[in-house]
Amino acid sequence: MPILTAVTHADLIADVRTLAAKIARDTTWRPDWLVGIGRGGLVPAVYLSHAAGVPMQSVDYSAQDTTRAAPAIERLAALTREGQKLLFIDDINDSGRTIAKLRGLLEEAGGTAGAMRFATLIDNRGSAAKVDLAARTIDRAVTKDWFVFPWEALAPATSIAADAAAVPERTA
Repeated sequence: MPILTAVTHADLIADVRTLAAKIARDTTWRPDWLVGIGRGGLVPAVYLSHAAGVPMQSVDYSAQDTTRAAPAIERLAALTREGQKLLFIDDINDSGRTIAKLRGLLEEAGGTAGAMRFATLIDNRGSAAKVDLAARTIDRAVTKDWFVFPWEALAPATSIAADAAAVPERTA
């Protein structure tokens, strides 16, 4: 059984404030929109939208269904071609699979690379995909905990354990 580590509401607030401060400090790149990545990035994106004073949109990629995500991807890519900057938000960059896939889909849709950045609450330094901003960094070679975010804590324990068991390389 993996070690389940709760990310508390206080942790969430601290991480959001860290990201908001990093956004505020960057005078060369300010997002016009935050984009919450469904499902894990939606709650942090709402909080960060308020903390940073940046409006928010979303893209649903929770089922990793590119067909379902396609309309939002097209709309978001079009915004970048109009010169708008998008900061995509997710809860954790663990393997990098979600971020790499979204980057690829956005590029295929004609998105402007320099107008899209990614941020997470927790970033795995060994991830295959890199983020531009992170509140915290872990090293999966050392930290094997399965992080349970406040919105996930409402799920049955069996569901949380099944999610963790589905990717044993992250927790073993």
